Amino acid sequence: MGIFSRVSMIVKSKVNNVLDSVEDPRQTLDSSYEKQLELLHNVKRGLTDVVVSKKRLELQANTLQAQVASLEQQAKQALTAGREDLARLALGRKQASTVQLDGLRHQIDDLQKEQDKLTISEQLLTTKVESFRTQKEVIKAQYTAAQATVKIGESVSGLGREMDGVGRAVQRAQDKTESMRARASAIDELVEQGTLPDTLQRDPVAAELNKISAAANVESDFARLKAEVGRP
Repeated sequence: MGIFSRVSMIVKSKVNNVLDSVEDPRQTLDSSYEKQLELLHNVKRGLTDVVVSKKRLELQANTLQAQVASLEQQAKQALTAGREDLARLALGRKQASTVQLDGLRHQIDDLQKEQDKLTISEQLLTTKVESFRTQKEVIKAQYTAAQATVKIGESVSGLGREMDGVGRAVQRAQDKTESMRARASAIDELVEQGTLPDTLQRDPVAAELNKISAAANVESDFARLKAEVGRP
């Protein structure tokens, strides 16, 4: 396969993919149904034309049939009057009309056969068109339902991804909060133990009072011990 053939196949494949992505099967089905209705209309119109043509020929045949009967009667009247020449003339005209009548009858028979075939075709096509109409409506309904399901699925999937992101953000916030609370608790403990310098204590006045209280406790313990050992 040459390079141009391969390029052509690639281009056709991409074009088909694009068409598949933009083509709405419901519109395709409706378009096909409209075309079938148009074909059915053409068949019915052709059937109507055949029927009309046959009726016209039948009218002409009836007229010729009446002429044949009239010429037969004229020939009899001419013979009765002793006018053989007129009788022969009437019979000649009768023969010509009879030939025309036979030709019309053949045409009428042919048109009748054509009418019968078109009638059968029209009935079959009508049945197929009605069946297709029912089928297309079912397919359209199924496609619409499937499309709605896909959209719902996509929305749920998107919501799931969004909730996953929210969950991770909440977890990070909780982790940071716990870390901050642990840090604050550690600072408080260090402050209470006096490990941190005064600059890290949150209340300088309270820290000073704590020192005074601690000094008083030391003096109280010192006095208690002196009393216990009996020293003034």
